[in-house]
Amino acid sequence: MKLKLPEFITQHVLIASLIGGLFGMGFILALIEFDHYTGTEQFCTTCHSMQLVAEPYYQSAHYMPTSGVRADCGDCHVSEGVFAATWDHFIGGKDLLKQIFGANYDDPVVSALHLPDAAFAARKWFKDSDSATCKRCHVQDAINGMRPATQQIHQQETEGKSCIDCHYNLVHRKIPHEKTFKREAWNQMIEQEFKLSPGTAAKLMKNNQDETQ
Repeated sequence: MKLKLPEFITQHVLIASLIGGLFGMGFILALIEFDHYTGTEQFCTTCHSMQLVAEPYYQSAHYMPTSGVRADCGDCHVSEGVFAATWDHFIGGKDLLKQIFGANYDDPVVSALHLPDAAFAARKWFKDSDSATCKRCHVQDAINGMRPATQQIHQQETEGKSCIDCHYNLVHRKIPHEKTFKREAWNQMIEQEFKLSPGTAAKLMKNNQDETQ
């Protein structure tokens, strides 16, 4: 018995559906490649300001792990799934605008002064996502660690907590917890590190704020 298609399914409809399907698959594949490429360390560090941020990363266990499994920028900072990843890259466009129209983040001093705000924003993002990107690689029940009680702690003392609540300052420059962070003390530390006169950091921060308003 010959199958009869509904009258509205004409040859033109079939051709259009085929073309649309191929275009859709091509679009998804392009997004996957885009998300993969823009999440690599090679791409992220094309900006000099990100090279400054990446310097501690090159010395961390995420870049030089004993297991040989290296975590790239996107592995930590980009959500899983093509649409979620694309959205993260779209939202991340604000950083590009700041790079172009904001403070001179290519300056190591300016970069260091603004780093705490970036760290706090990143930690909030991890907290809001329940550290989902961490859990891509780290399985809580399989965490043993070097200390005898490590596995017990992760299994019995983590209720209501996310990875980022305990594990931060692992990859980039160490930043105090937001609750204990003191801007004046941070400014003084940066001034001493770069051998600047007292008050220079506050002036730089004020000038940067004026430029972005």
